[in-house]
Amino acid sequence: MSSSSRVDAPGLGTVQQEVARLAELPPVRAACDWFRSQETPFAQWQLDMASIPAPPFGEMARTEWLKKRFRELGLEDVHSDEVGNVFGIRPGPSRQVVSLSAHIDTVFPAGTPLNVRQQGNRLYGPGVSDNGAGVTALLAIAAALQSAGISPNISILFIGNVGEEGEGDLRGMRHIFSSSRWNDSIRYSVVLDGAGSDTIVAEALGSRRFEVIVRGPGGHSWSDFGAPNPILVLARTLYVFAQTPVPASPKTTFNVGVIRGGTSVNSIPESASMRVDIRSTSMTEMERLEASLRQALELAIDEEARSSERRNPSQRRSSGLSHEVVPIGNRPAGELDANARILKVIRAVDAHLGNAAQIQRASTDANIPMSLGREAIAIGGGGAGGGAHTLQEWFDGSGRELGLKRILLTVLALAGVKE
Repeated sequence: MSSSSRVDAPGLGTVQQEVARLAELPPVRAACDWFRSQETPFAQWQLDMASIPAPPFGEMARTEWLKKRFRELGLEDVHSDEVGNVFGIRPGPSRQVVSLSAHIDTVFPAGTPLNVRQQGNRLYGPGVSDNGAGVTALLAIAAALQSAGISPNISILFIGNVGEEGEGDLRGMRHIFSSSRWNDSIRYSVVLDGAGSDTIVAEALGSRRFEVIVRGPGGHSWSDFGAPNPILVLARTLYVFAQTPVPASPKTTFNVGVIRGGTSVNSIPESASMRVDIRSTSMTEMERLEASLRQALELAIDEEARSSERRNPSQRRSSGLSHEVVPIGNRPAGELDANARILKVIRAVDAHLGNAAQIQRASTDANIPMSLGREAIAIGGGGAGGGAHTLQEWFDGSGRELGLKRILLTVLALAGVKE
């Protein structure tokens, strides 16, 4: 009897017992043992990938690199789609699939000096951990299955997806779950993001991001004094918006991360803009904050128009102000059901390995399937990392073996193994 049928059928033992039985199968033991001797090639994969620039919307070089690796590891139907996602399959007889994915993009803009290097056990460079650790784990699982000759009962779909970071806005995962081929067949989604083995992301942190743009006639600071000033509009908007109350539960936050505008200190700017980030696990709270932002902007526009007339009463005319709020990001919130099978499996695997892990809330590729009511989690690729989203990012491969065993047992408990 296959492990998948043992797990899913009632009365044939607990998930914990099934994970323990699965771990003792000779090919699974061989795969777990194989991890121990492979840190050198794993680190090389990580360094090689981190040396390839992959800014948001510029991941194609990594797409091609990953396709080659997938073919070398014996995956079938290796291909990329129109947005740059990479796919490869370890086939099983079922039409359903368990997806194992890792994003291949970085947060760093084009032209960022990478300076990727190794010093002892540590790897350094932008993106070397986020998501070099996740992609390396993705490859390591494919390699272990090939090395041990493991055939799953449910096909395992390996995905290197684009567009997770920043303004990529999860576009790679959105594309996958808008495709009937994958949306109809993916039963479970395991997302590999960053390093570590001590977390389970089972709650999707939602976010909405906006660029607020204000335009005016502009002018000289002396001769055109009194003309409406877009920067002052933004300042008034922020003053009002920052007073919006936010609940502690569900935790809800807002941030203004970028402000732009103007050409010189003695010029009234023709335009100014700011970028606003709103986050919560509650869609209702995000909608409330968005409404508050828009209301604060409308009030600021009206007040600046009146102030402009007061500053220069002789030039009473239309203020010439215009504004727009442009959505630049929308990550849906969601939460995995406490009784979801994927959650029971990862907890059983952690118990088997003696690994302590905490449920966390975060914004990852798992947001998309979770928001659709699908079973999904995000976990780390093992090892340790730090300095994410900085030029000083690092990864330490010590302890990577535990993380890889955790991923392997989780995927195989979900997919089942042909015995």
